[in-house]
Amino acid sequence: MQIKDLKTYVVANPPPHHGGPYFVFLKLTTDTGIEGFGEVYGVPFGPHRVTELIHDTFEQCVYEHNPFQIERMWRIIYSRGYAQHPDLTTQGVLSGIEIACWDIIGKAVDQPIYNLLGGQVHEKLRSYTYLYPPPVDENDPDTLAVGNIFGDPERAPKRAAQYVEMGFTGVKYDPVMPMSAFDPRQLSLEALSNAELVTKNMREAVGDKCDLLIGTHGQMTTSSAIRLARRLEQYDPLWFEEPVPPENTKEMARVAHSTTIPIATGERLSTKYEFAELLENQGADILQPALARVGGILEAKKIAGMAEAHYAQIAPHLYCGPLEAAANIQIATCSPNFLIQESIEKFDGFYSEILKEPIQWEDGYIIPSTKPGLGIELDEEVAAANPYEGAVFPPMRE
Repeated sequence: MQIKDLKTYVVANPPPHHGGPYFVFLKLTTDTGIEGFGEVYGVPFGPHRVTELIHDTFEQCVYEHNPFQIERMWRIIYSRGYAQHPDLTTQGVLSGIEIACWDIIGKAVDQPIYNLLGGQVHEKLRSYTYLYPPPVDENDPDTLAVGNIFGDPERAPKRAAQYVEMGFTGVKYDPVMPMSAFDPRQLSLEALSNAELVTKNMREAVGDKCDLLIGTHGQMTTSSAIRLARRLEQYDPLWFEEPVPPENTKEMARVAHSTTIPIATGERLSTKYEFAELLENQGADILQPALARVGGILEAKKIAGMAEAHYAQIAPHLYCGPLEAAANIQIATCSPNFLIQESIEKFDGFYSEILKEPIQWEDGYIIPSTKPGLGIELDEEVAAANPYEGAVFPPMRE
């Protein structure tokens, strides 16, 4: 079997843009007619430039390649330009291609991918969502408010309670937004107090029916993160995510060793090598690889295995389209140390419209598909009908 054709899509994600303003999808087709779909996430260039990188990589490293030879293809792409070093651009492109190859493999042998990576461990996957603002209702002033809902001690708890009513048992929020290109910073006393108040009110609103996930984005210096953690410990969050920027795992470890709150990180890391350093430094208890960035499905399985040996758990990150979500689900299903899966609310709205059949979500859990490959199919007509013409993913503010 050989890969013979590539097609790419840059798809506009309509308002409210949950999961980002656009998705970058690709389709590989073999000489036997089997099609495999993948997604590229987080490459820091305009999405149409990203599709050019995908086509270049395809022409140089993938065309007429056997899709079953994942390890060989991975090393060839990873080593391009005498690099052999984690790089978010290379790894994003590689991830999308690798995911599509696994989709082909699963379809060729008529098995879901998780059955090819050790078999199903979990029949259903616990799911959490980010704290998104509620849909606008002209009769409800709370939905008309503008600004940061995550840092609002009145609106955030109300929204969290609504998610509990939907069936969620985990809600993530960032009480110290915004993030900046000049982070890390020392939070003011006012910011620390507000984050504590938001979290206190959130805990009172949901009780013990829902885990609170502190979803910060590397805004803090080590000392500031420790100060915040000490304020929030009493509310028993499930995790404190990326308290400092991901580039310095020893400083991440200093936070981890200074708090009882489990540290989670990994959405901005790629390859087994960066996660190995994180684990070696005891920088996190919960790893959050983004499969459309980290190097693909097999790379994520290797990372999950390393985590298991360190008694760490995995909670795959998701802030992009449903093809990465499907890849995350495959890894979560076959990993004994899976903790919880990020979802884009209930995978409804455009997230379901762009698929021929939606991801199944029931009462706070994702139900893994038993269909071969990724278990979902991109609706290419919908993808083609929603082209994205904008610029790169919104930049970090100054």
